[in-house]
Amino acid sequence: MFVLDKYGVPLQPCSPARARKFLNSGRAIVHRHTPFVIRLKDRTVAMSQVDGVEIGVDPGSKYTGLALFTAHAGERRGRFAIQINHRGAAIHRKMLQRSAFRRRRRCANLRYRAPRFNNRARPFEWLPPSLRHRVDTTVSWVKRLARWTPISAVHVERVAFDIRSLSFGADGFESTVYQKGTLAGYEVREYLLTKWCRACAYCGSSGVPLNIDHIHPRSRGGTDRISNLTLACIPCNQAKNNRPVEEFLAHEPQRLARIASQVKVPLSDVAAVNSTRRVLWRTLDALWPTHVASGGRTKWNRTRNGLHKSHTQDALSVGKLDVITRHPARALTVHCTGRGSYSRTRPDKHGFPRLRLPRRKTIRGFQTGDLVRAVVPSGKKEGTYLGRVAVRTKGSFNITTEHGTVQGIHYRHIRILQRADGYSYTLQKEAGAVPTIVSGKSAPH
Repeated sequence: MFVLDKYGVPLQPCSPARARKFLNSGRAIVHRHTPFVIRLKDRTVAMSQVDGVEIGVDPGSKYTGLALFTAHAGERRGRFAIQINHRGAAIHRKMLQRSAFRRRRRCANLRYRAPRFNNRARPFEWLPPSLRHRVDTTVSWVKRLARWTPISAVHVERVAFDIRSLSFGADGFESTVYQKGTLAGYEVREYLLTKWCRACAYCGSSGVPLNIDHIHPRSRGGTDRISNLTLACIPCNQAKNNRPVEEFLAHEPQRLARIASQVKVPLSDVAAVNSTRRVLWRTLDALWPTHVASGGRTKWNRTRNGLHKSHTQDALSVGKLDVITRHPARALTVHCTGRGSYSRTRPDKHGFPRLRLPRRKTIRGFQTGDLVRAVVPSGKKEGTYLGRVAVRTKGSFNITTEHGTVQGIHYRHIRILQRADGYSYTLQKEAGAVPTIVSGKSAPH
C-alpha cells in the first residue's frame, strides 16, 4: 500500500496488514481509493526511513505493464503491479471518422474555404495521436506513482528485439554474438513469437511448445537469416523433417500461400511500437535515472525466474537482475476511458448533429465516470453497489458494476468515493486467474 506523510510526501510503501492497523488505530486516513493510498497524521519524512523503490516499464501496442519493486544486490521484490489498457485503436477510429467528415465537407457543394498549406509542419519526433497517447499515458502513470511512492530509478524496454542484428546472416559478427552469448536464442525467439502470433505456422496450434524451424532446410542450402525461420509445434517439426515447405504443404496450397505472405510481413506494428518506446525512454530519462534493456533480456530474466507471461511480470523482469524473490499476486488493470467529449451534440452518419447534450457535465454534484457507492435501502434495487456512475439530468443515475449496469439509482442513495480521472479500474489475479472487479456489487443489505 502507498503511504504519505502528514504533508503529502511519499514514504516507503507498506503491507496491507500494516495499513489496516494504521487506519484502525486512527493514525492514518484514506487519501485515495484506487490505487489505495493512506496518509499518516503523526509522521513526517524526517522521522521515517525511506529506502526508495524502482519501477519497471514494459511498453506495448495495446497494453503497458508497470511494476514497482525494491532492489538490493541484484535481488528484486515486487511490491505493486499495474497493467494499462490503451485506447489507441479508439483514437485511430475517431481520427479516421473526423477525416471522413472533413473530406465530405470539402467535396460537397458548400461554402468555399481558401486552401492552407503553411500549417503542416511536424515537430521533431512527432507521433500520430494514437501513438502519442501511449507515451503520454505511460509517463502520466509513472508521474502519478512518483507522487505516492519514492521512485529512485526507472527500467524500460527500449527495443523489443534488435532487428538490425537479427538481419545479419550466419557469417555476420552480430549473429555469432547472438548464438554464443548469454541471451542466445531469446531475441530471435521473441521476434518469431511476435511475427507468427505465437502459433505453429503449419497447423495453427497455440498454447503448445514451439520450435524454431527453417522454412528452407539448412541441409538443402537454407540459411539462418531471420527471414528463413518460423515456428513449428513438435509434431509438425518432426513430420516436416528436412523437406522444403513446398513439398511438405503440397496438399495445402492455401496454407502454403499464407506462410509465403507472412514471411514477407515487415512487422510495421512492431516498428511503430519501437519508435514509441524510444520517445518514451527519452521522456522518462529527462525525469528520472533511466536504464534501458531489450525484450530478449526481459524474457530471459522472466523464464529463468519461473514467472508466467504477462505484461506486469515482464515489467518486473526488465533490465539487469539476478533473482526475483517476490512478485505481486494481483495486478491493477487500468482501462483508459477518456474524460468525455467537448462536443455537446451527437452526429448522424452524415456528420450532421442529431442530438443535443446538456451544456453542463455535473449533475447534482456527480459527473459521469465518478467512482461511487450506492446503498439502496428498499425496493426492487435494494442492495449495495460499487462502480462507475453515468449521470442523467433527471437525477436517476446508472451505475456500472461487476454484474452489469444498474439503471435508475436515485442520487440521494449515492456517495462519491473518487472523482472521475479518465480511467476505470479492475483488480486481476496474475497468471491468467479469474479477474476480480474492483467496482462491483456486494452482498444485498
